[in-house]
Amino acid sequence: MASGELTSGAYIKHHLQNLTYGKFPDGHWGFAESALEAKEMGFMAFHVDTLGFSFVLGALFLFFFARAAKRASIDAPSGFQNFVESIIDFIDDNVRGSFSGKNPMVAPLALTTFIWIILMNTMDLVPVDWLPSLAAAIGIDFLKVVPTTDPNATFGMSIGIFLLILYYSVKEKGLGGFVGELTLHPFGKWMLPFNFFLEGVNLLAKPVSLALRLFGNMYAGEMIFILIALLPFWIQWSLSLPWAIFHILIVLLQAFIFMTLVIVYMDMAHQKEH
Repeated sequence: MASGELTSGAYIKHHLQNLTYGKFPDGHWGFAESALEAKEMGFMAFHVDTLGFSFVLGALFLFFFARAAKRASIDAPSGFQNFVESIIDFIDDNVRGSFSGKNPMVAPLALTTFIWIILMNTMDLVPVDWLPSLAAAIGIDFLKVVPTTDPNATFGMSIGIFLLILYYSVKEKGLGGFVGELTLHPFGKWMLPFNFFLEGVNLLAKPVSLALRLFGNMYAGEMIFILIALLPFWIQWSLSLPWAIFHILIVLLQAFIFMTLVIVYMDMAHQKEH
């Protein structure tokens, strides 16, 4: 354990607590110094660590991919250019295989979600005490470094995708067509309330499943790393290394599943046969 001052339970709670900024019950704004204070701030509090790491990782993604595009060369492509092109070809193959409509935004959307989630997930491979210990050295009490272990981040992404689904459903099918799909499918007009219930649940399940699947898998992985960190030092390396190697698969797989579902859901939004 990195901190001998904390019990096992306190150590786990500390590492699962976000750096929270919000409004206190007495009206002033500031950073929460405990989980209770963070809870008292309510829904409008900001998880500064989640926002900070997600924005920085997103900016790194844009910077390096833009740099690869600006320095692209047909005659003498660099290794990084080949790497970026292989990722783009991979995304393009998945979009062509799962998306039957015509929308030039779907491939960039799939690329963005795939790379951004990989980068956020990869933060789970950083030893659990390194960054929180650095933060503590400069007076920051809490620091949760994996944005995708925060449901606010995963729901934020999935709600954004959900709004796009609604927008393109109405745009491609018309408002009447979209409402008809919700109320007349699959059993016809005589079962309208039942149809609306089934299709409404199916529609709302999309953002919920996107968010909870990613959050649940990454949160479980982080919890295992924290539990390993509680063990004696000589045991930690014998367990953390194999789990980290296995976790690389989870990091990539969760990003791939999220991206694939985004493509599939966007394809469903463009379908007009109903």
